Amino acid sequence: MDQKDKPCKQDAGAFQPVIDRNRCEGKADCVTVCPYQVFTVGTLPVEQRSGLSFLGRIKGRAHRWQQAFTPNAEACHACGLCVKACPESAITLVRTAVA
Repeated sequence: MDQKDKPCKQDAGAFQPVIDRNRCEGKADCVTVCPYQVFTVGTLPVEQRSGLSFLGRIKGRAHRWQQAFTPNAEACHACGLCVKACPESAITLVRTAVA
């Protein structure tokens, strides 16, 4: 497959997905659409919950603290499929620092 046929045009690691913890409801749409297995869904650790907004804490409780995580963020190719798929608009792609 040549470059024009690939949905993801960036090299791995040039961008990284950032998840807005106040918006994410752990619905896993990002997990489903990502061709590079960047995302997982798990329980937001207790120590990270206190930094949430009031609405973020309500959403967290309502969804049993399930949220998306990016354990394989360095594999991101910035195709944007996760951004489009997220029903809460909780994902943005941020350019990583170049060494």
